Amino acid sequence: MSNVYFIPTSSLYQTTVAAERLLKTVIEKENILLEHEIPLKVHFGEKGNETYIHQEQLIKLIDFLKLQNIKSEYIETNVLYRGERMKREPHIKLAKEHGFTALPINIADGEQGEATTEHTIHQKHIKVAKLASGYDNYNQVIVISHFKGHMMAGFGGALKQLSMGFASRAGKLDMHAHAHPFLNPISCKKCNTCKNHCPVDAIHIGFYSRIDPKKCIGCAQCIANCPYGVININWMSTKPKVFREKMVEYAYAAHKDRKNIYISFVTSVTPDCDCMGKKMKPIIPDIGVLASADPVALDKACYDLVADKGKKFNGVEQLEYAEKIGIGTQKYILIQIENKE
Repeated sequence: MSNVYFIPTSSLYQTTVAAERLLKTVIEKENILLEHEIPLKVHFGEKGNETYIHQEQLIKLIDFLKLQNIKSEYIETNVLYRGERMKREPHIKLAKEHGFTALPINIADGEQGEATTEHTIHQKHIKVAKLASGYDNYNQVIVISHFKGHMMAGFGGALKQLSMGFASRAGKLDMHAHAHPFLNPISCKKCNTCKNHCPVDAIHIGFYSRIDPKKCIGCAQCIANCPYGVININWMSTKPKVFREKMVEYAYAAHKDRKNIYISFVTSVTPDCDCMGKKMKPIIPDIGVLASADPVALDKACYDLVADKGKKFNGVEQLEYAEKIGIGTQKYILIQIENKE
């Protein structure tokens, strides 16, 4: 049985106060010793999205860390698909445009997702997880999550933030089960840029340009480097059940051997991920902010609170599988904390 701490909120200012108070509560009640350096794992929101967790909601938490003389930074990884967050420079530029200026920004998997460290985990699907190398120096991360829907995961919370948020580009591709990069031979300009960046010579450029799936190791450098955007992922080839299990196995790799603290905002709950570059309307009223040392219990508590408001997301099997492989437990005690300064 794990403790999950909860503060109901109904305004932006209340969430700001709640985040700091919940961090202090988890530290005290769970007897957590803080490291000297602790990054904040955040999501900067895709361009056009407005419902991601904003810096304003974290600023009191950041101030608390500064008062404890803890060195911190925002840490995030590049995305697999094409867009503003695909490479480090435009990713950081977008983060600053979205107001993330209070801390330095570390894009943990390098310029375009190439910085990878392998972690042996011996799970059903993933034997070796490919995590972003920028996390290597940290024994503790404060994982900030926005609980909301997700097209393939069913819902996204702490587990998804651990998996997709800690994985390098190769790791993200790894999670998409049977998905592989494919090259559109009709649109290919035959510039050889992708071929020159392929570490295993899996790309043939010619009359019918193609990627050999037998040679492809899933590093996704071809996607990152194609100047014409003609290499993409066949998302429809991904099997949801396998994807969710792989996602949880990556969460296991990111959680393992770390003393993380997890804080989730169940506010502006949207049907899709913050990776969607568009405005979305919340589907339920704001509920509040929750925190725990157990990401499984935290996600289950968030899921239950949202379900109580009438919205049941798909993907509950990710919680069952996470419990099965030992990340945490679905059994929790919800402890409501008074929201006061």
